[in-house]
Amino acid sequence: MSPLSALAAVFVTLTVVGMPLFAAVGLTTILALYLIDIPFTLMAQTGYSSLTPFPLLTIPLFVLAGRLMEVGGMAERMISVATSLVGAYRGSLGLVTCFACMLFAALSGSGPATTAAIGSVTIPAMQREGYSVPFAAAIAASAGALGSLIPPSNLMIIYGLVSETSIPRLFLAGIVPGIIITVMLMLTTYAIAVRRGYGGSGEPFSWGPFRKAFWDGKWAVGAPLIILGGIYGGVFTPTEAASVAVFYALFVGVFVYGQLTVKKVIESLRFTALLTGILILLTPTLAFGQLSAFYDIPSAVKEGITSLTTNVYLVMILIGIFYIIIGTFMESLAQIILFTAVFLPLVTSLGVDPVLFGVFTVITCEIGFLTPPLGGNLNVASRISGVTIEQISVAVLPYIVAYILGMLLLIFLPDVATLLPDMVYGQARY
Repeated sequence: MSPLSALAAVFVTLTVVGMPLFAAVGLTTILALYLIDIPFTLMAQTGYSSLTPFPLLTIPLFVLAGRLMEVGGMAERMISVATSLVGAYRGSLGLVTCFACMLFAALSGSGPATTAAIGSVTIPAMQREGYSVPFAAAIAASAGALGSLIPPSNLMIIYGLVSETSIPRLFLAGIVPGIIITVMLMLTTYAIAVRRGYGGSGEPFSWGPFRKAFWDGKWAVGAPLIILGGIYGGVFTPTEAASVAVFYALFVGVFVYGQLTVKKVIESLRFTALLTGILILLTPTLAFGQLSAFYDIPSAVKEGITSLTTNVYLVMILIGIFYIIIGTFMESLAQIILFTAVFLPLVTSLGVDPVLFGVFTVITCEIGFLTPPLGGNLNVASRISGVTIEQISVAVLPYIVAYILGMLLLIFLPDVATLLPDMVYGQARY
């Protein structure tokens, strides 16, 4: 057995027996270092360098800002704004959940955090209105995944660091696909709600309630405008924008809405620590990525795929299928770090914009949030709703189809993602 085959066997075995991913990757990397006689200090050096990039601060700061906005009353007011817009239609609470998740995604940068913030309010409300509980949980889980696509996105930050792609360009590239997928999720919700007879008074939209809800929630609605407007207006960097978001959330929660207490701030810090603890994956996965370069795995993958086809559409579809399968049991962070270095050289050689590939990668990760056994968003929705992951997994299938359609749209109409960044920053040269 070749060293590469032995390493693959060890990694798969450790993963299958249930070892935490950071430990499985770390042990496999240590074994690889031993086999090829590279000093173990590589792990320590990689550990230090992996945590030094300044933009990494953006991730815990945006998660903290999103949590503070949730417990400080801003998420509740966003739901009120969404309700005033779509609350009268069939499946109204489901539509509100999708729309509110899109709004809150522009604050949190995280799929599980968005699911928790909006789902904790809307899932019980949908249950009281007679929705099937697995269906209500599936709506929150699938719409919550938008937190990783609509800027500011934590996964896009990681992709930008790994691929050395402009993070502001990635943020802009996620806006239009995020809106399109939101519409797809709302159409799916509406179709199912009509068939099952869920919710909706049928009253026409009225500007009066909307103006009132918008005025009451102006501080909440203004948050993404300040954060994203500051980034694209050149006022501050994404990392500085995350810091501004934290202070904005503290100010509004304490002095405007008066709902943010010391206890809630401490709980928010604890939530942030738990959610961003996944960054422990950075060291072993980056070291593993360096070893993949040593074994020239990217070139082998490129030769293997191009020997089958050089059609860029087919190549992207094959990569998408691989990402969706691997996302069922691998954390999105590790997936991006491990496989971006493998597939990015291949797709760029076929003329694919790295920014487009970043958005494509994030969408496949969102599908991973919705597929067991890992299914991060499924776990969050399960805890909120009290139903099993298996029940939610069945109910979420139509929404996975919506995400797959969004992925295919990117493949065949790449301008959907690249148009905005090219308009704002000019067409990049790679």
